[in-house]
Amino acid sequence: MGKRTRGERAGLSRARVLDAALALVDREGLGALTMRRLGAELGVEAMTLYHYVPSKDALLDGLVERLFAQALPFPGEGADPNTAEGGADWRTLLRTYAVSLRQALLRHPGVLPFAASRPAVTPATLDAVERGLTALTASGFPLGAAVHALNTLSLFVVSHAAAESAQAARTDAAGSPAWLAELDAARYPLLTEAARGGAGVDDAERFDFAVNALVNGFGAVLDQEPALHAPRATAP
Repeated sequence: MGKRTRGERAGLSRARVLDAALALVDREGLGALTMRRLGAELGVEAMTLYHYVPSKDALLDGLVERLFAQALPFPGEGADPNTAEGGADWRTLLRTYAVSLRQALLRHPGVLPFAASRPAVTPATLDAVERGLTALTASGFPLGAAVHALNTLSLFVVSHAAAESAQAARTDAAGSPAWLAELDAARYPLLTEAARGGAGVDDAERFDFAVNALVNGFGAVLDQEPALHAPRATAP
């Protein structure tokens, strides 16, 4: 048996390092995340961490990986994409992914600033995306449409979660329901009625409405695909 590394002796793994980094960012913000500070959290020297994440950029990519890869409800290697998640169809898979990703982002708001700006580059994230594309193409999506669907849904979820996180700290700020409720009802009767009655102000309700609209829209485009790709009739 080969000699164990210092990290292995400390019970480290890449997943444990990334989870500790997420916990640190949750408690103290992204500014507190340094290799030295993370090493102290795990009880090892900072240099030991480079065996698991070779740079600060790799560490940030890993944080995004932990959120996105865990949220994707697609089958693992060797599974039948048509029977994944108890036989769930692609609509259920996409809705489940959207809800899971939103929950993960809201649990870890410190990751939100770079969740949209850092592309999927780690093997685990790319594996998850590949499984998603496999499930969608197996359900009849052309490859380009499958890529558009995953990217569109992901970008919407990240943007919505970022807006929710920002608004949570500004409940009485300009543009909030409480602020809108104080507007002149004679000039803005519908806005004030909605704000005062709570119509359309619930974040989760709005999120579900939009996700269903997107997923139903993907289905409508998918239904049109045969017509879009059929040869055009020539004039006699």
